[in-house]
Amino acid sequence: MSDLGIFLVATPGLEQPLADEARDAGFADPKIVPGGVETQGDWTEVWRANLTLRCATRVLVRVASFRAMHLAQLDKRSRKLPWADWLDPSVPLRVEASCRKSRIYHAGAAAQRIERALREELGANISPDADVVVKLRIEDDLAVVSLDSSGESLHKRGHKEAVAKAPMRETMAAAFLRECGYQGREPVLDPMCGSGTFVIEAAEIAAGLLPGRDRNFAFERFASFDPDIWVRMKSTAVRAPKFLFSGNDRDAGAVRMSRENAERAQVSAFCDFRQGAFADLKPPEGPPGLVIINPPYGTRIGNKGPLFGLHAQMGEVLMSRFRGWRVGIVTSQPGLAKTTGLPFKPPGPIVAHGSLKIRLYQTDPL
Repeated sequence: MSDLGIFLVATPGLEQPLADEARDAGFADPKIVPGGVETQGDWTEVWRANLTLRCATRVLVRVASFRAMHLAQLDKRSRKLPWADWLDPSVPLRVEASCRKSRIYHAGAAAQRIERALREELGANISPDADVVVKLRIEDDLAVVSLDSSGESLHKRGHKEAVAKAPMRETMAAAFLRECGYQGREPVLDPMCGSGTFVIEAAEIAAGLLPGRDRNFAFERFASFDPDIWVRMKSTAVRAPKFLFSGNDRDAGAVRMSRENAERAQVSAFCDFRQGAFADLKPPEGPPGLVIINPPYGTRIGNKGPLFGLHAQMGEVLMSRFRGWRVGIVTSQPGLAKTTGLPFKPPGPIVAHGSLKIRLYQTDPL
């Protein structure tokens, strides 16, 4: 099948960098829509999206759509779908449903109809704990059936066992790096590195390491999966970057976590993590690059008052010692960004980060 609808789920506010990444990676005509990016392709493109896209949080495969005005119609039409072309009856399944602006308004009843069709037409075992998920969305009486090809969220690369407080997800870090113009050809420094997400993500990009190389995906249990093709897709050459990726943190535990995470991600040879205060920060040897920071906002960690002094100090250090470097700061507090005194361009879009709304503030080379 070559005309699968592929939906790349984005973190709200980060649809544009995901669309840009998909376009640069050669996916067919990616279009931004509410919630993510649409593209098309065959099953190998589904696998490639999961394996290679850093900004996507999930890859859904839209296998069918039809009008359903009532539950009996949903039941009848779902039974006619070629479930065996997509799913292995020996693999347990679960169904998730949502209804919006439709005559079928009870999501639980809609899910039950799909579950019954899967049991009786495919012989599937329905289990609430199953890793393989069939998604049904009914909106304006249009039923769309999708398969979740990812399983666990794609930010779970399989490397970060240790995390700091208020961690930045890998998918978000990749999107912010892309918004800063990072393409793997310059050094990156995070002076408040936490568990090392920005630094490790940047090092992986520079080394040509695929984000999904070390984890499993739900599509590996689909009827369409070909393990031989998959093995070939994952075999890529790694290149050694010509510079180091640096992380600093005043917390010795954070530095230790970052080193451990970098080791698991196979980029420790390209990373340098050190303990130290921001006031003592100096540029690493080599050409200028990107300083990217996810500092405390005062919303989730501690009191906001002392953070104004910290941000003023950040601006002073960066302006005086990092000439030629670009700066990106992620924060939920415009006032804190302003306090740095850095010459920021207009801020990026509002991004959902848990219960917070954050934005990227970035500069041209200082």
